Amino acid sequence: MEVKIGIITVSDRASKGTYEDLSGPAIIDTLNEYLVSKWEPVYHVIPDEQHLIESTIKQMADKEGCSLIVTTGGTGPAPRDVTPEATESVCHKMLPGFGELMRQESLKYVPTAILSRQTAGIRGKSLIVNLPGKPKSIRECLDAVFPAIPYCIDLIGGAFIETKPEIMKVFRPKQ
Repeated sequence: MEVKIGIITVSDRASKGTYEDLSGPAIIDTLNEYLVSKWEPVYHVIPDEQHLIESTIKQMADKEGCSLIVTTGGTGPAPRDVTPEATESVCHKMLPGFGELMRQESLKYVPTAILSRQTAGIRGKSLIVNLPGKPKSIRECLDAVFPAIPYCIDLIGGAFIETKPEIMKVFRPKQ
């Protein structure tokens, strides 16, 4: 069975075509490196509008059946950065450890990582993870949190995700 993974780039400028979205393709490239499982990206580039972020996450979780939804962008302190608010409003449970670990990892590279407001949560059988907007930071954060993602998705009843252990070793308890 093919795993569906939602990828949402939140950017006013990329959604208008003012510049090319590099973040969404960086997520796809990283997941292609990690995953053995056959997977299908469900990919959208949308503006920084809370209602659009919320409706896109709901569509991916409730209608498309995405077991994992990753957002990129909109997690800073600027007035139009509303991705965490949108995520929190559509999730049934929040998982703040994801954001804590991503900030901790990013602090190794930039002191402004403390300004980031990434978070994660669960909606039905979908795990939603907010990533930063820069491709280099996306990879650093995914490398840090992905070891817990497949098992989290197992626990909520989502699709079984397998990785290439030589590239991404994930945690699952011994049976």
